[in-house]
This record gives sequence, C-alpha cells and structure tokens, in this order.
Amino acid sequence: MKRSIIALFGLLFCANTIIAQNDVKIDGRLKPHLDKFFEYCKEYNIQYYDKLFKLKNIDIVDTLTVSSKGSTLGMLTRDKNNNVENIIINWITMLDPEILKVVAFHEFAHYFLEYQKHICDDCNQIMAVVNTSYFDIIKDWDNQVKTLFLDSPAYKTRKTVAYIEPYNTKNTIAN
Repeated sequence: MKRSIIALFGLLFCANTIIAQNDVKIDGRLKPHLDKFFEYCKEYNIQYYDKLFKLKNIDIVDTLTVSSKGSTLGMLTRDKNNNVENIIINWITMLDPEILKVVAFHEFAHYFLEYQKHICDDCNQIMAVVNTSYFDIIKDWDNQVKTLFLDSPAYKTRKTVAYIEPYNTKNTIAN
C-alpha cells in the first residue's frame, strides 16, 4: 500500500513536470498583441501553436540597450543549441502603445512567421531594421499586416492540399 502511494506521488510529480515544461510565460502587457497576432495567423492559415510552447517567455524586459545612439527595442534569445527560447521587448516601447504594437508584431514575426532577416534598413515596414516613423506604419496598419503575412517565409512555405486524379490501381499493381 505504501509503495502504491509513493508510486502515485512519483507519477503525479512526473506528470506535473511534463506539464510545466509546456508552459510559456507571457507578460500580460503583450498578451493583447499576441492574441491579435494569432488571429492573423489563423486568417492566413499559419501554424503557431506548437511553436508557442517551445518558448520559455514572451516578456517586456529592462535589460536591453537604451541609448541616445540607438536602442535595442526587441529581440529573440536562443539557447546553446540556437533554438529560440524567448521573445523579449524593451520596456522603453511602453512609452507609446503604438510603438509597442509595431515592435511586438516585428518580434512575433521573426519567430512565428520565420523572418530570419529584416527586409530593409529603414523603409517604414514592420520588418525593417529601424523605422523613422512608427506612426506612419500605424496609419497604414491593415496594409502593413497584410504585407507582413503574405511576404513571410511561413506563409510562402505553408502546406497546401492539392487534389489529383483518383489513384489508378491498374497501372500501379506490381506483377
């Protein structure tokens, strides 16, 4: 009886550990942007669920560079095997909700839409290295998001179903 109870607790502990490994901590200030981003993923038929649970954190942090010469507004961090672990956004983006929105979508796109590189240096697009005016992007938000998704590597390589003529058994049966 005692062994059964110990085994049960051991099993529950292992199950709890497995469940805990699938948790991703999401900063509540980013959650509305992430939810909206996932709505777009559904609209454009881009899978995100499995990728989400490979992350540890989606967070606003105070550890990224802030300087008059240039700041790091967001980034993906990786583990020793070069797998993305975290999506982090600089706290300074919270000074304006529109800047936070653009930077959040930019970082989400790097990971979920598989943008490995930026599309330009400064071209008023969400995936630019820098943008002179985040507000121009916001004014054109619907078009910006459409371009972001349609031009993304994840959209271009998504799986599509092609229907072909029915399988012809006469021609494929080996003699």
